[in-house]
This record gives sequence, structure tokens and C-alpha cells, in this order.
Amino acid sequence: MKKLVVTIFSLLLAMPGYAASVVASVNGTPVTDADVTARVSLMNKQGQSSTDNRRVALQNIIDDSVKLAYAQNFNVVPDDETVEKELAKMNLGDLSATERAMALSALRAEIAWQIVVARTILPTVEVTENDIANERANIAREQGLPIEMTIIRLVDIPGDVAAKLTKPDSCDDAMQMARDLGGAPQKFTALQYEFEDEIRNRVATLPLLTWSPVVDRSVLLVCSTKKTEEYQKLDELIEQNAQFKQAMFLADQQLKQLRRRAVVVINDDRYKL
Repeated sequence: MKKLVVTIFSLLLAMPGYAASVVASVNGTPVTDADVTARVSLMNKQGQSSTDNRRVALQNIIDDSVKLAYAQNFNVVPDDETVEKELAKMNLGDLSATERAMALSALRAEIAWQIVVARTILPTVEVTENDIANERANIAREQGLPIEMTIIRLVDIPGDVAAKLTKPDSCDDAMQMARDLGGAPQKFTALQYEFEDEIRNRVATLPLLTWSPVVDRSVLLVCSTKKTEEYQKLDELIEQNAQFKQAMFLADQQLKQLRRRAVVVINDDRYKL
């Protein structure tokens, strides 16, 4: 009897270390608590921490597995050399063996997924003029465009005075209108991306020769705009960016479908999604 107990104990010690810490499986492939810990560590090193790190980390691991399985259908899974080069570019510092393995796995999945998207989804996306206009407006608000703008600004203007401002016929007309109402208009010209954030946000989509609403006792008016040579090049990038965003949205929808088809088993209630 004593020998039997010793044998059983020896067998337990010889079992794989992950057996007691498997928190989930994806299509039969186990995901351990150590895997999740390594993914959380990588997320932190990339500045991707959140209040629900471990669940997010597990979801990322599941997504990696799903992406790789799908990419294999197109024979686009990158080789080790490609993945190693990409990891070197990330400058993540010293990584433990588990962290390194997790980083390589995540990179392999992401590279493969991007290739799949580029081959199967991106060519199907059609960008409209409205899509481009919306993307241009977003860039104008967030960082500004290479457009030269001439602007009039009135500061310390009472609300009742601002209400008397009407649509001018020209920039000179706007200047005179402001003076007639007792204001001291400021006129300046600069590239849109050189403006302060507050000004850029207010004029990004403001029609020409139209007074803006009063904000902090000030109003703005765009007299004229002039596209620079740099703008023409940017327009092409804006179209590509609009197309890419749509492709990423469609890719996310496809990923959700692939998740639903995958056999995902969560063994630990702490990781219930």
C-alpha cells in the first residue's frame, strides 16, 4: 500500500506543470495562467494596460489562435526569421522565456492577419467622396492639414454683440463689420496644422466667411484657404487611410465570426468573457 501511494505521488510530480493551471483552451490548444501573465506583462511594456488586464490578455491570446488558424488557409503564416526581425524592432527590453514566446506568437498572428486582410478584404473596399471628406475633417480637427488659412478673430466680445455679426461679402467686409460693432479684429495667416488646438478645432469645418459660435467670448471667421503642394500628396494618403479604416472594420467583423466558430472553453470563472 505504501509503495502504491509513493507511485501515485511520483506520477503526480511527473505530470506537466501546466495541467493544474490551464484556464482555457482554443480548438483544443490549452492556455495557461502563465500564458496570460506573460501577455499581461507584454501589454504593460507596450503601454496597453487596462482595468481588466487578465481578461483582455486572454481574449488577445484567443484572437491570436483564431487568426493563425484562419491564415493557414491562405498559406501566409510568416516564418521565424520574419517574426524575429519584427520583435527586434519593438525594443521591449529583456524578456523572460515565456514573455518572448508569447511576443513571437502574438506577432506571428498579427502579421498573418494583416496579410489576410490585405489580400481578401482591402481589395473589396470602395471609398466614396463622403468617406474621404470625413477622414479629411478628422485629420483637420486632430492634427491639422497643410492648408494656408487666413483667419479673423474677435476676442472679449459680448454675446449680444456677436449676435449682430452677419455673413460678410469678403474678408475686408468682415473686418469693417467687427470695427463698426466696437471690436478690434485680429487677422492672421498660417498653415492649419500650425494653429493652436483650440483654434484648429473650431475652424476645421467652418465654412468660408461664416462667423463661428461664441466660445470663451471669442469668435472666428475663415476668410480664405489655399491648398499647398503638400496637400495634394496628403489627399492620396487620406484616401488610403479611409480605405484602410473601412478594411479594419470589416476585418473586425470577420474576426468576430471566426471567434464564434472556434471551440473556446473557459475553465476558470475569473476569465469568463
